[in-house]
Amino acid sequence: MSRPLIGISTYLEDEARWGVWTLPAAVLPAGYHRMAQRAGGLAALLPPDTAAAAAGAVARLDGLVIAGGADVAPARYGAEVHPRTGPPNEARDTWELALIEAALDGGVPLLGVCRGLQLLNVLRGGTLVQHLDGHAGPPGVFGRHAVEPVPGTALAAVLPEPVSVPTYHHQSVDRLGRGLLPSGHAEDGTVEALELPDARAFTLAVQWHPEAGDDDRLMAALVAAARERSAAR
Repeated sequence: MSRPLIGISTYLEDEARWGVWTLPAAVLPAGYHRMAQRAGGLAALLPPDTAAAAAGAVARLDGLVIAGGADVAPARYGAEVHPRTGPPNEARDTWELALIEAALDGGVPLLGVCRGLQLLNVLRGGTLVQHLDGHAGPPGVFGRHAVEPVPGTALAAVLPEPVSVPTYHHQSVDRLGRGLLPSGHAEDGTVEALELPDARAFTLAVQWHPEAGDDDRLMAALVAAARERSAAR
């Protein structure tokens, strides 16, 4: 059986360096595509494009990953900018929100990571806590903490036991978006996973960074759902 095609969103950097070059580039930590490959997927990187292009791109995929990254613009959920909120990336927000919407509309399996969870919540009308402490290591270093899956959820079906996860975020879910179910929590009560029970396909988002660890079960679940979609097509 052919490997299902897993699209992974990337972001643009004005100055990326490799060899003798310093140029604008679409970048993504290698942990994402390596995790997809280990789980049996064929990784395709999705640099920002127009919102109008999202539906066509997603229609060609068997599964979609929305990667972590910069803070979501507070204007997207009707909030003033907190002093600790990072600068907005409007092009990336527009592209990834359109990708998520296209996946939900098209029944394409979806895995959100960190920012991906936050965007899913915002797309469904939710809001974000713009700053909290204790969920990251020093700058550029992942912290770790425990996550408790909620019994009976899709997350618990993939991760049936409490897990220690790599984490690097300072924002989190505040008001829940429409239809979303919190399916994992940190010890301080922070929502660490969301799912959409009414979605047409596997739809799960986590606040931590599975690509930075060695537990591929979430990606394996996405790839399994993507393989089913591929076979059905």
